[in-house]
Amino acid sequence: MRRNLLKAVVSLILVIILCTTCVVPFTAAQGDVAVQPIDFNNPDFIRGMDISSVIALEQSGVVFRDENGNQDDIFKILADNGVNTIRVRVWYDPYSSDGRGYGGGNNEINTAVQIGKRAAKYGMKLLVDFHYSDFWADPGKQKAPKLWNGMSVGDKCDALYEYTLGCLRTLRNEGANIGMVQIGNETTLGIAGENSWQNMATLYNAGSRAVRDFSSDVKVVIHYTNPENSYIKTLADFLHNYNVDYDVFATSYYPCWHGSLSNLTEVLNYAAKKYGKYAMVAETSYPYTLSDSDGHPNTISEWNNNAGENMLWDFTPQGQADEVRAVMNAVNDVEDGKGLGMFYWEGAWITVGDVTGLSGDAYTKQLAHNKLLWERDGSGWAASACAEYDPDDAGKWYGGSAVDNQAFFLPDGTALPSLHVFKDVLGDGSYRLGDADGSGEIDITDATCIQRSCAMMQTRIDERILNHGDIDGDGLSVMDATMIQRHLLGATLPYPVGVWRQEEK
Repeated sequence: MRRNLLKAVVSLILVIILCTTCVVPFTAAQGDVAVQPIDFNNPDFIRGMDISSVIALEQSGVVFRDENGNQDDIFKILADNGVNTIRVRVWYDPYSSDGRGYGGGNNEINTAVQIGKRAAKYGMKLLVDFHYSDFWADPGKQKAPKLWNGMSVGDKCDALYEYTLGCLRTLRNEGANIGMVQIGNETTLGIAGENSWQNMATLYNAGSRAVRDFSSDVKVVIHYTNPENSYIKTLADFLHNYNVDYDVFATSYYPCWHGSLSNLTEVLNYAAKKYGKYAMVAETSYPYTLSDSDGHPNTISEWNNNAGENMLWDFTPQGQADEVRAVMNAVNDVEDGKGLGMFYWEGAWITVGDVTGLSGDAYTKQLAHNKLLWERDGSGWAASACAEYDPDDAGKWYGGSAVDNQAFFLPDGTALPSLHVFKDVLGDGSYRLGDADGSGEIDITDATCIQRSCAMMQTRIDERILNHGDIDGDGLSVMDATMIQRHLLGATLPYPVGVWRQEEK
């Protein structure tokens, strides 16, 4: 009798455990992802991420954690996992006449400064994405800033030049390390309220001239979308025929809309081979789940955009990593090393308040709190105040994050194992610039190792490892040790100390 009772109790416990296991949501601790390395043709291949909304998210109380659940600066978490460049959008004046933010991160120049400084602290360069608008610019919307309304094209060009140059100087003076500048965002059908080719070319060149006057080392990017449409090749021809000065031909690539990866490579090859331009993907993303966590509908969900011949990967962290790796590889396949890199779009735009598993009053209460934060801090994709500028779209459908299920972080801010993809694509031979002793971390022992080597006090350190301590690229010297020390003290440097790199061929 006791034995039967014991067996019954054990069986019940096992059932409870099994049932509980079935409903536990994904957690970072449940597994890793496998990533096949890429033999990059361009040693400076960009493994970038756009986290433009992060300041607003932090103002709403969001915190970020590494994969072990330890709270940390998100910029450090990204750098530790192989991200080497940060992209930030910049709007002209995303505020209403009564001072309320339009949302979407309220990304004017002061927000960009905060992001640029923090990126530089961890060795990451910055891509500055000027929308030349007060709110979202995309193929369907290319409105000029409110202050530019009624300007002639000539006056608008002057304003665009001065604004661009002024913002770049501000960013540099505040410590940002600018690597590229985007003249407009998804400008397939226009830029800053202009849609004729002549006017668009004039505006592009005004922005390009501002970048050239700022620095000859910064690359100029022109960004389009819809690579599945042959019209994008016409745009590459247009840029050439109208003598637009630029360096990088970029497109967005979202697999639910934008065709095959082979077509993506073909489109980028067109601009690279015919016109000698660098090519890159300025935006991509993919869900690790189809579940929503903030109460605002997602771009890709169980009912929307989750199927199609180019949605090739599972909606899991492994699938997310696979998509990122596949897009990187498609860009790397651009001939002659002209594939410059890839940016993941808004990989940290998680919920400001998790509604997962809630129902009834609890759900209603949490959603109401989320709405309050979206309005107060601009941490949702749009706030109600934007209705005065964009009444037909954002003014009607304002709310939270539509991509929380495409982030690299769980709703509580814990990093997913898929974030490793930015480092793992480099393979086992990867290293961190400044890691002279090969420990995988940048610390004072690296500076000491370099100093001893330069003084001929240490001969047992592998020469290949010591070369990883050459921060400025002019050979190992005591100056490299000094730069590591400055990096550890929080100084921003013009060199990507701590950023992961692939061992040179």
